Amino acid sequence: MKYLHLKNMEKHKEHKPYECSECLKCFSQKSNLVSHARVHTGDKPYECSECLKCFSQKSHLVSHARVHTGDKPYECSECLKCFSQKSHLVKHMRMHTGDKSYQCSECLKCFSEKSSLVKHMRVHTGDKPYQCAECLKCFSKKCNLEAHVRVHTGDKPYQCSECLKCFSEKSSLVKHVRVHTGDKPYQCSECLKCFSRKSHLVTHMRVHTGDKPYQCNECLKCFNVKGRLLSHMRVQTGDKPYQCTECLKCFTQKGILVTHMRVHTGDKPYHCSDCLKYFSQNSSLVTHMRVHTGDKPYQCSECPKCFSVKSSLVTHMRVHTGDKPYQCSECLKCFSVKSNLVTHIRVHTGDKPYQCSECLKCFSVKNNLLTHMRVHTGDKPYQCSECLKCFSVKRSLVTHMRVHTGDKPYQCSV
Repeated sequence: MKYLHLKNMEKHKEHKPYECSECLKCFSQKSNLVSHARVHTGDKPYECSECLKCFSQKSHLVSHARVHTGDKPYECSECLKCFSQKSHLVKHMRMHTGDKSYQCSECLKCFSEKSSLVKHMRVHTGDKPYQCAECLKCFSKKCNLEAHVRVHTGDKPYQCSECLKCFSEKSSLVKHVRVHTGDKPYQCSECLKCFSRKSHLVTHMRVHTGDKPYQCNECLKCFNVKGRLLSHMRVQTGDKPYQCTECLKCFTQKGILVTHMRVHTGDKPYHCSDCLKYFSQNSSLVTHMRVHTGDKPYQCSECPKCFSVKSSLVTHMRVHTGDKPYQCSECLKCFSVKSNLVTHIRVHTGDKPYQCSECLKCFSVKNNLLTHMRVHTGDKPYQCSECLKCFSVKRSLVTHMRVHTGDKPYQCSV
């Protein structure tokens, strides 16, 4: 067996008589051996006259020179795209042919380029050959390291041509540009709703699938969005990492802080297209729009009454349940609505925050001030349908109507 192997080696040497003294690799031509030897010596005799960069092989210099000349002699027969190097054309042609000749031995996934397979293999091996010199964090791809280094340098080379905002990664710029173009390339196959980001589509699909992959390890409650789990976890821990720089109030979510800041800035970015009224929150605009549309999506399960705001339905339901969750700490009287408790508290405190601008008389309830103001304005908004007599107070109209109806609701007990 050993004899056959030596005999084959001799035949191989006869076919490739030029052997490298360093690694014993054999070549059929002496010129190939000379070129190969430069791998060991590091010799680079071919210099670019433009940028003085050196190369070990003349063919590499020829290819490099096209960077300066812009020459692209290799043309794709399918789409006519041109390339400066033949190897780039060969890779490009695989887009048209669909050829994926490089297969992963672990998961059998195929790739059109060998370099893509090499990068993919690191998923299985866990190899991360690119290390950050600042924090020593390692990456499996060179491009990921380059993007990471910008965290330390603060470099943001990708700028939006519309608003001049800068980004550290090209992919972030691509996503941002869709804010200006309105492009939403990712469409839900179920409801056809479109999204500007793939991650938003992935999250949205859970509405249809019911998938809730994020679970709280304290109460086992599940969420379809990771951000909601993080917000929920802060309820358990009491953590409020987002602080207002104006009043130092803290919040569990960044979005809530952003909304809160509008209290200080007075910013109202959401406006009604019908009456041009402005709102600081989108939810407030949505609720307001029902004034124009007449939409009342919240219906009482006990009676047919409908409401435009969910909180109004919650308050109304107490009519049926008899629930009075708001209790006065002074006399223990209970109320179904918080505002009624606030008004009631003034009985004990004597507080009268509503003052008449005409006579300076004060009232504990705003409605009482509005009624009182009619003494000064002479306004009488309540009119009798029988004799057209007008009244400033509704109860005066109710009493007057008994003249026409003959109603006598008060009976002597004696």
